[in-house]
Amino acid sequence: MSESLDGLHPDTQVVAAGRPPRTADGNLNPSISLSSTNHPGGPIGYGRFGNETWSALESAIEALEHGKTLLFPSGMAAINAIFDLLPIGSVVTASRNGYTGVMNVLASRERNGQLEVRYVDVSNTAEVLAALPGTSLLWIESPTNPALEVADLPTIIPAAKNLGIGVAIDNTFATPLLQQPLDMGADFVMQSVTKYLSGHSDILMGSVSTKDAGLFNRLSDIRKFGGAIPGPFEAWLALRGLRTLALRFERAQANAMELAIRLQSHPAVERVRYPGLPTDPHHATAIKFMAGFGAVLAIDVKGGAAAADKACESSKLVTYATSLGGVESLWERRHRWGSESPTIPVNLVRIAVGIENIEDLWRDIDQALRVSQE
Repeated sequence: MSESLDGLHPDTQVVAAGRPPRTADGNLNPSISLSSTNHPGGPIGYGRFGNETWSALESAIEALEHGKTLLFPSGMAAINAIFDLLPIGSVVTASRNGYTGVMNVLASRERNGQLEVRYVDVSNTAEVLAALPGTSLLWIESPTNPALEVADLPTIIPAAKNLGIGVAIDNTFATPLLQQPLDMGADFVMQSVTKYLSGHSDILMGSVSTKDAGLFNRLSDIRKFGGAIPGPFEAWLALRGLRTLALRFERAQANAMELAIRLQSHPAVERVRYPGLPTDPHHATAIKFMAGFGAVLAIDVKGGAAAADKACESSKLVTYATSLGGVESLWERRHRWGSESPTIPVNLVRIAVGIENIEDLWRDIDQALRVSQE
């Protein structure tokens, strides 16, 4: 981590981190390193072990997450690398309403006898704490995808660490702009760099950050010898996108709050899920330690799954697609994916809010929801 960035606000770090050294006629931006072969005597050794372009992005994420960082070719590759650290038969306590990719991996590893999984409501602190004894790894998304539940991280993380339990946090929805779990004592922070950090819906990438040198080295070996390495072009694009993270996220978060407020009184909406609303059941927890509430919200559409599908299909500006974190707004009924958690309502629509004009967004969402009730 660059000493020169110490004390700078994260909004500044996203602009300043990961730059080459200042030299006469030196480049302001890192170059794309396109070599799989290296001369001996340096820290890289071989193209699968490291890359100068990866290193630039890794150092930028390190400045934000406050821990040594490794890039992976997708968020799922990063997640699997963490689970690969666990001995056969380990117990994992995890979010019940987690991201479908993680739910599939956990279910598969449990069927194969690799892991035992305990699923909990991460917003219920007492339930999480009761599940901890005997746990090897606590895996938490907060806010969760797509139910927007918030875990009391400042309480749960120290409690797990006091029991000698590893803690991994999926920080994709919050980003390091809103919370920094490593500073709360977590062992790992995972980012789907695909989403907000890169921000333009044009790459796949993941990252894992940790303060523990031993864990970092073990993850590095998993990446080296498992072959889950990112491409230099993708790393360069992600670093380019990171430069505007603070501006993009500020606008998208403001749009999300305004939409959540308006959707509360919409006749086609049964429920709005967004921790920024004072009426949201997770607001009191979030406001204690988060610097904001993010740019994703969810709504339960009146009329069930068919009405929710009709709404998503009737928008003209908001795109019916899966993903989040880009400059454009997306929405989808999450149960169109058969692997979605059974605890998620079939009529829940996740809205990943972009940076468009708020009135244009509102007109489009409003008309689509009204069509859904016809």
